[in-house]
Amino acid sequence: MAKNAPFSSVFSLFFLFLVLGKFSAMAENTTIPVNVGVVIDSDTWYGKMGMSCISMALSDFYASHSNYKTRLVLYKRNPTSDVVVAASAALDLIKNVEVQAIIGPETSMQANFVISLGNKAQVPIISYSATSPTLTSIRSSYFFRAAQNDSSQVKAVSAIIQAFGWREVVAIYVDNEFGEGVIPSLSDALQEVDARIAYRSVISPKATDDQIVAELYKLKEMETQVLIVHMFADLGSRLFNKAKQIGMMDEGYAWIMTDGMANSFSYINSSDIENMEGVLGIKTFVPNTKELESFGVRWKSKFQQDNPTAHDVKLDVSGYWAYDAAWALAMAVEKVGAKNFNFQKMNSTSGNFSTDLERFGVSQNGPQLVQALSGTIFKGLSGDFSLLNGQLQSSTFQIVNVIGSGEKLVGYWTPEKGLERKLNLKNTSTYSTSNDSLRSIIWPGDTTSAPKGWQIPTSGKRLKILVPLKQGFSEFVKVTHNPETKTTIVDGYCISVFEAVIRSLPYDVPYDLYPYTKPNGEIAGSYNDLVNEVFLGNYDAAVGDITIRANRSLYVDFTLPYTESGVSMIVPIKDNKSKNAWVFLKPLTWDLWVTSGCFFIFIGFVVWVLEHRINEDFRGPPHHQIGTSFWFSFSTMVFAHRERVVSNLARFVVIIWCFVVLILTQSYTASLTSLLTVQQLQPTVTDVNLLLKYKDNVAYQPGSFVHGILKELGFQDENLKTFNTPEELNQLFQNGSRKNGISAAFDETPYMKLFLATYCSKYTMVDPTFKADGFAFVFPKGSPLARDVSRGILNVNEGNQTKVIEDRWFKKQNCVDPNSLVSSNSLSLESFWGLFLIAGVASTLALLIFAAMFLYEHKDIFKQLDPEASLWKRFLIMLRIYDNKDLKSFTFKKRELEVNTNFPPSPSVYSDHTEARNVFEEQMGTPSSADLEHAGFSPGASTSRSEMESAIEITERPRTHEIDPGSN
Repeated sequence: MAKNAPFSSVFSLFFLFLVLGKFSAMAENTTIPVNVGVVIDSDTWYGKMGMSCISMALSDFYASHSNYKTRLVLYKRNPTSDVVVAASAALDLIKNVEVQAIIGPETSMQANFVISLGNKAQVPIISYSATSPTLTSIRSSYFFRAAQNDSSQVKAVSAIIQAFGWREVVAIYVDNEFGEGVIPSLSDALQEVDARIAYRSVISPKATDDQIVAELYKLKEMETQVLIVHMFADLGSRLFNKAKQIGMMDEGYAWIMTDGMANSFSYINSSDIENMEGVLGIKTFVPNTKELESFGVRWKSKFQQDNPTAHDVKLDVSGYWAYDAAWALAMAVEKVGAKNFNFQKMNSTSGNFSTDLERFGVSQNGPQLVQALSGTIFKGLSGDFSLLNGQLQSSTFQIVNVIGSGEKLVGYWTPEKGLERKLNLKNTSTYSTSNDSLRSIIWPGDTTSAPKGWQIPTSGKRLKILVPLKQGFSEFVKVTHNPETKTTIVDGYCISVFEAVIRSLPYDVPYDLYPYTKPNGEIAGSYNDLVNEVFLGNYDAAVGDITIRANRSLYVDFTLPYTESGVSMIVPIKDNKSKNAWVFLKPLTWDLWVTSGCFFIFIGFVVWVLEHRINEDFRGPPHHQIGTSFWFSFSTMVFAHRERVVSNLARFVVIIWCFVVLILTQSYTASLTSLLTVQQLQPTVTDVNLLLKYKDNVAYQPGSFVHGILKELGFQDENLKTFNTPEELNQLFQNGSRKNGISAAFDETPYMKLFLATYCSKYTMVDPTFKADGFAFVFPKGSPLARDVSRGILNVNEGNQTKVIEDRWFKKQNCVDPNSLVSSNSLSLESFWGLFLIAGVASTLALLIFAAMFLYEHKDIFKQLDPEASLWKRFLIMLRIYDNKDLKSFTFKKRELEVNTNFPPSPSVYSDHTEARNVFEEQMGTPSSADLEHAGFSPGASTSRSEMESAIEITERPRTHEIDPGSN
C-alpha cells in the first residue's frame, strides 16, 4: 500500500487538472443571450420574407463571427395588421420578455405607438419597412429606420414632372399614415419645379371596387391627366385594374407610381401588371454584387423549404433591409459588450391605479445600444449601411417602365446628377432634368409620344366662360339679347380674337359664353368682381377687355396680352400757327443764328487776308476794306458778290462757303414756308402737373382701374368725370372744364386709339403713358389651358388674322394723324455743325498755307533782322510788308503790260518819274547804314528800297501828311 501512494497522488492531480481545463473551456465557450423582439405578421407573404431574411442574417453573422460573446435570441410576435395588437405585442415583449430591442413593426401605422413604448422603456425600435416621413416627427432617439424615407423619392418624381413640362398632377394615395406622410414633401418638391398638386384623391385601404371606380370617374372628369400613385401593391393593383376598365389607361394619361408599389412587383400577379402597361415607377436601386446573388439563391432555397406551397417567389429590397437591420443590431449588441442585459423596475406614481404602461421597467443598456447602432457602418446587401440620425441615407433610384407583364429600366435618378440614362458614378455633369436623359418610354395607349398632361374632358362638359357687359366701346365686347328668341349673342373684337385662338389649338375646346349680368340684365359688378368669379370656381375662364393687373394675378392666371399695353392721356389740339412780326426768326435757333453770323464774318476776314496783296478790290482805306470784306461775305447769302477772287486759296474757301450757304438758305426757306402756310396743331395740355395745378377736370371709364391711377396722381373726386361711350367723351371735351366738362381723358391705349379713329382731327394722344400689361384672358390659378391659349395668341398675332379682326371691328377713317401735323422744332446747330466744321477747317487750312507761303517768300528778311529785336517789332515789320502790294503778282504785271502796250512811255515820263523819285528821296532822306541797323537790318543785306523804307517808317513816328508811294 505504501508503494501505491505516490501513484495515487499523481493520478489525483492529473484528474484535477483535467476537470479544471474542461470547466475553463466551457467558460470560454459560454455566450450571453440577448433577447430581441420581432413584431412581424408572419401570416403574410411579406412577413414571411422578412422573418426568413432576419433569421438568415443572424445565422450568417454568427457563422462568420463565432468568437463573439453575445447571441441574439428572437422572440416572435404575430400582430396581424391591427395597430392595437401590434402595440400590445410590443408591450408584452418589453414588460414580460424584457427584450433589449425590437425589429419591426411592418407598417407605419403600427410603428407610431410602438416607437413611443420603446422611447419610454429605452428599447431601440428598428423597422425595415415603416417608411412614412411622419414617424420622423416623433423625434425619438430610440427609433431607427433601416429603410429609405418615403420623402427621399419625391425629388425623383419632381424631376420627371419637370422633364416632361407638366405643371399639374393628381396625387392618389391610401388613407393612412403611409399615404398621407409623403404628400407635404411631394407638394414642396413640385413647387420647386413650378408644378403643383391640382387634386388629392384619397382611397381608403378598405375601399370596395365600386368606391374606387367612383373616385376614378371623378378624376376622369378633370383636366389634369398626370397621376401619381402612392399606396401598397394590393390596393394599387386593384386601382389600375379599374382604371383600365374605364379607359384611364389610354393615350393621353401619364401614371407614376412610387416605390411603395414599384419595389413590390414580385407580389403582383402578371395579369395585374399587364393592366399597368405604360406606367412609370420609382424603384430603389440596389447594386448587384456577388454576395447579393449568392444570398438570393440561398434565400430562395430556404424559403421554399420553409414554405413548400410558395412558388416563383422573388426577393425585394425590403428583404435586403431586414437582413441588414438584423446584421446591424447583432454588431451593435456585440459592441456594447458582454454585460448583464436587464431591466430596472420603475416605481409607480399612481398608487393602486397603476397600469401596465407604468409598471414595465427601463433597459439599462438602452442608451449604449442606441449609440452603438448610430455608429454602425458596414457594406450590406442593399449597399452602404449607416444610420445617420436614425435614418438610412438616401441613395439612387431606378426609373422603370411597365411593359407587358414586366418592367423595363429607362434611367436613374441620383441626388447629385438628377436624371441619367446610365448610372455613372464618375460623371461630373450638372444636375439634369431633361427627358433626353431617359431611354424611350412606352406610355399608356402603347404610344411613344409623351402625354401633354392635361386635356379638356370629353365627357360632354363645356367650359363656362364669363364675359363683361359694356355700355360703351362695344367694338371690344358686344352683348345683344334677343327677347323674342330668348337668346344672347356675344361678339366683338375680344371675342373674335378668342375664337381665333381656340381654332388654332390642336384639340377641340367646347365652351359657352355667359354675360356678367344680374337677372334684370344690369351689370353685375366691376372687372375685379368678374375676375373673382373665376377665382371662386364659378366659371372656368373669363374673356373680354380684361387688363392684366398685379393684384388680380394673385388669384388667377392670365394669358399673354393680345393688345397694346399702357394707359394714355387724350387732350384737344389747337392751331398754333405763328402770326407775329418776328416769325422769320423762328426757323433757326439762336445758337444757329449766332454761329452763322460768326462764320460770315470769319469767311470775309479769310478772303480779305488771301486777296489783300494781289487784288485791287480788297485794297484802299481801312474802312473801305472792312466794308468790302463784309459786303463780299454777306452777299454770298444771295450769291450777289461782284468782287473778283483771284487767289486759288480764296476760291477754294469761297466754293465751300457757297455750298454751306446754299444748304442754310434752302433749309431756312423750307422751314419758314412751313411756319407761315401749314396748319400747326399743338396739344392744349402736355403735362399732367398742369392739370393738377389748375385743377382741371379729367375723365375715365367707370369701373376701370384707371381711377386708382388718377387718385395716386393727386386728382380729387370733384375733378373726376366718367364716360361710357366715345360720344360722351367728345361732349365732355366740347364743354371744357369751365362748363363741367374735361380738359383731358385717361384710359387704356386700345380705347383711346378707337376714340381717335373717330375724332382724329380734334384730339391727340400725349405723354405720359402709364405702364399696363394689356388685355388678356383669365383662367383659374395653375390652369394648363392658359399656357396653350398663350401659345395660340402668339400664333394668331404672327399671322394675318389679327389685322383682319382689327379691320372688321375698328373703323378706318381717312383723316390725318394729328401727330404728323404738329410742327417740328426750329432748325438747330445740331443739324448743321458738320457743314460749319468743313467750312472752318477749309478756311483755317487756307490761312495756314498762305502764311507759310508768305513767310517762305520773305525768309531773307528774317535773316537780316536784328536778333535782339522784340517779337512784336518783328511782327510789325512783317505786317507792314504784308500790307504792300505784291508787285510780283501776275495781276499787277498783267495790268502794267496792258498799259505799256496801249500807251508807250516817252523819255520825259521816265525823266519825270526819276525826278519825282529823287524829290521823294530828298524829302524822305536816303537811309544810311546806321538807320538800317536801327531798323533791325544788318549792313550789306540785299533788300529792296521799298522794303527798307517800310522798315524805316515803322521805327519812326508816323507822318500823317506823307503819302506811301506803294499805296493806291
